[in-house]
Amino acid sequence: MWVMPMAKDISLYKTKFKDTEYDRDVETDKSIALIDKLEKERSLGLKEYKYLVENLNEEVFDYISKKARIIGDENYGKDVYLRGLIEISNICKNDCYYCGIRHSNRNCDRYRLTEEEILECADEGYRLGYRTFVMQGGEDGKFEPDYICSIVKKIKEKYKDVAVTLSLGEYEKEDYQKMFDAGADRYLLRHETADKEHYEKLHPKQMSFDHRMKCLQDLKEIGFQVGCGFMVGSPYQTSTTLAKDLKFIEEFGPHMCGIGPFIPHHDTAFKDEKSGSIQMTLFLIAILRIMRPKMLIPATTSLSTLDNLGREKGILAGANVVMPNLSPLKTRKKYELYDGKVCTGDEAAHCIGCITNRINNIGYEVAKVRGDSKCLSTM
Repeated sequence: MWVMPMAKDISLYKTKFKDTEYDRDVETDKSIALIDKLEKERSLGLKEYKYLVENLNEEVFDYISKKARIIGDENYGKDVYLRGLIEISNICKNDCYYCGIRHSNRNCDRYRLTEEEILECADEGYRLGYRTFVMQGGEDGKFEPDYICSIVKKIKEKYKDVAVTLSLGEYEKEDYQKMFDAGADRYLLRHETADKEHYEKLHPKQMSFDHRMKCLQDLKEIGFQVGCGFMVGSPYQTSTTLAKDLKFIEEFGPHMCGIGPFIPHHDTAFKDEKSGSIQMTLFLIAILRIMRPKMLIPATTSLSTLDNLGREKGILAGANVVMPNLSPLKTRKKYELYDGKVCTGDEAAHCIGCITNRINNIGYEVAKVRGDSKCLSTM
């Protein structure tokens, strides 16, 4: 199987994208034709997505990455949006088989930020130039809707030019409505897989695929800017399940989609499974950019965990969002969804400086604005 070269310098990665004559085979020709069709129609059939997933090679990767970057630049220019991530709790009632903060992990050092600590993170982030804050956490029973609403209101009253994103799992529709009415702008709820049978292999019986999908529909109906996403290379995943993920995103039409490689955690049932593929993740990012040109797509932390240049490669494949960590230093290592998570020891100021420099080095710029999805007007 083709493996993308791991350049020591990102400039080497950039030089790959140039006009080159190839002796194409039938599979490559068909893949390139499907990419062109996706660009024109913004849609492919399930079997066509499956074909692309099964026939990735260097030429196809070069072709789609260049096209995705051009499309991204046409819609967002060279802007990359920062989201200040505040991991408010690693307490979770759920027992997802892949997650390091799963309820049954007795080795997890649990914590819960106070309201004061959350607001202090937002204050520091605003001072550093962040204009979106993402409150993320496990499904912690203490964080009832009214409590979340109180924090959201205080942030929005103090800072008029910021967006607040929530990523706190499943609630009922009336609870989501309260959060929206309190001023929350966006909600991220990863669907993890759009295949019900696959979902049930990754989660215990108490967790419902149908309810997860209902939550996404509820969020969209309420008026949130909605984000979903899935893991690449999770156990039991096939080219068919990945094709279903792509088709779901095409049809659901989220404002943002975050994907990253599966990375095992040592205290889960999947501890001995292999990590997902960086190459396939980048390829799927490029597909998403072509499918939905105005959608926000993050270069996830998991990309950087498996590859030191993961964020940069994600941006060069079509991503335009990064999420540096604003959480207190004392808790960052405790929010361990998977092994080896990067950026658990840097001060927030150092972290933003480092990321800004790295983004600049590949020809892009950090935009210190809210960074709303440009597909809002079409939803």
